Parts: sequence; structure tokens; C-alpha cells
Amino acid sequence: MNKTVVIVTHDDRFHADDAFAVATLFCLLDKSPVQTTVVRTRDEALISKADFVVDVGAVHDPEKNRFDHHQIGGAGKRDNGIPYASFGLVWQKFGKDIAESSDAAMIVDRTLVTSIDASDSGVDIYTKIFPDTLPYTISDHIHNLRPTWQESAKLVDERFLEAVAFARKVLEREIVHAKASIAAESIVRKVYENTTDKRIIIFETFYDHEGTLASLPGPLFSVFPRTGGTWVLKAIREDMSLFKNRKDLPKEWAGLRDSKLAEITGVPDAIFCHNARFMAVAKSKVGAIALANLALNS
Repeated sequence: MNKTVVIVTHDDRFHADDAFAVATLFCLLDKSPVQTTVVRTRDEALISKADFVVDVGAVHDPEKNRFDHHQIGGAGKRDNGIPYASFGLVWQKFGKDIAESSDAAMIVDRTLVTSIDASDSGVDIYTKIFPDTLPYTISDHIHNLRPTWQESAKLVDERFLEAVAFARKVLEREIVHAKASIAAESIVRKVYENTTDKRIIIFETFYDHEGTLASLPGPLFSVFPRTGGTWVLKAIREDMSLFKNRKDLPKEWAGLRDSKLAEITGVPDAIFCHNARFMAVAKSKVGAIALANLALNS
């Protein structure tokens, strides 16, 4: 008979931190022949008997699988100053095993874990530009899974498991993308190195490339095929978190389609240029490269 592994987290209202911490443990334990149960409690007797404890208990002891951050002094900070919350503590210990490489685990920490830890720790990581507009985050979605005051509080444990299932899907996809990004990087760098004019990097197959090219000197545009047989011209950004291109596409192209774009560019198979001037599309590779050269010299 398989052993039952008990994961304890706190009861009552839940957050992205505890949902993702439990989801991470599910990913880990699924690799072993065990059954897993989640107990949501603040009962010290139950906490002391658990195999894993996250976000409750006031103890951080990774050797004993205790992952709380609410104790005096917290549970440490990253090099960038963002404190570890329970998700980050669990990921710090098990991320490499779950993601199957240190590099993939670091990417997932950067793209997903750190922001959730920051939110749970009360650390602002963005500047509000528009007074009445906020980003809708993973933490917001987890929050909205909680019962409202008009719903039965008895639903909270059921909704928590829904939050964990959602969190697990997000985490698993982040791992997939992290691995794909790592696999693509060496290919992208090789194409870059073999390109004479590094202002336009042409890919015969689509790879995740924008982040890598943004880290390299020279590239202003990439050209690559997409599903359906068309070819894309894409502006490279200096910082992938900001909508600021190294060089915008010509302003007179913005929003034009088909014959209007073909007429103004002289590229007969030009299809579309985005209003924000970061992307244009042509029916052929030749057409996309022609657009790239025009944009380069504009």
C-alpha cells in the first residue's frame, strides 16, 4: 500500500503563494509512488505531524520540509532584495528536480515565482502609470477563486484545490517554456553569429528568439515564418518587459493592410503592419526581408 504524504498549509482565505507552493509539491510527489493529501489547518499538533508544511507554522527549515516565511526576520531574500515567500522557499529546494535543470529552475523563478513571492510579501515590483488601471495578475486570479461574502465559506477548501490545480497548470507550462527557451538559445546565437549584417536576423524556422537577441548587440529586426505560411518582420526590444523597440517600423506603415501597405512600401505581398509599429507581415520570406530593409533605412 502506498504511503500517504500529508501537506499542511493554513486554513481560511488562500493566496497565490500557498496555492503555488502546494502545486509545486504535487509536481514533486507525482514522481514518487505515494498518495498525497492536503490539510488546511493552524492546529500545531497537526502541523507537527505533517510531511510538508507551507505558509504556516512560523518555521523555515528546508531539511525538515518546513517552508514558512511569517516568522520574525522572514526566511531570507533574493539578491535583488525580494523576500522569499513559501512558494519561493519550496521552489528553492525542489525547483531543480521538478524543472530537471538548474537553468530552467532559475528561469521559472525569474518569470513566475519571484513576482508571486513579492506580492505575498507586500513588495511593489511595478510602477502604476494610469491611475485607474492595474495589471491583472496570477495573484488576482487566485484571489478571485476564493468565495465571496455572498457565497458559503464552506466552499473555501474546495476552491483552494481548484486554485492548486490552476497553479499547477501554470507552473508546468512555465517549465515547458523555460526548457524550450534554453533549447532555442544556442540555435539563435548560432544564427546570429553566422549572420553578416546583424541588424536583421533571419530564421528559417521559428524559435523563441526575442529575449536572446535583446541581450546581443546589433539586432534591430528579426524575420521568421509563422503558421499559415506567412512571414513576420518583428522589431527587437531592448527590454522584454517594456514596449520600446530598438527601432520602430516606419510610422507611415502603421495600421495599413494589403493593397494600401503594398502600395506605400512597394512590396507586393505585404499584408499588415501593426499600429504600434513592432510587427509587419508579408506572404513570403522575400517580402518580409524587403520590408525589413525598408524599415532599416527609414
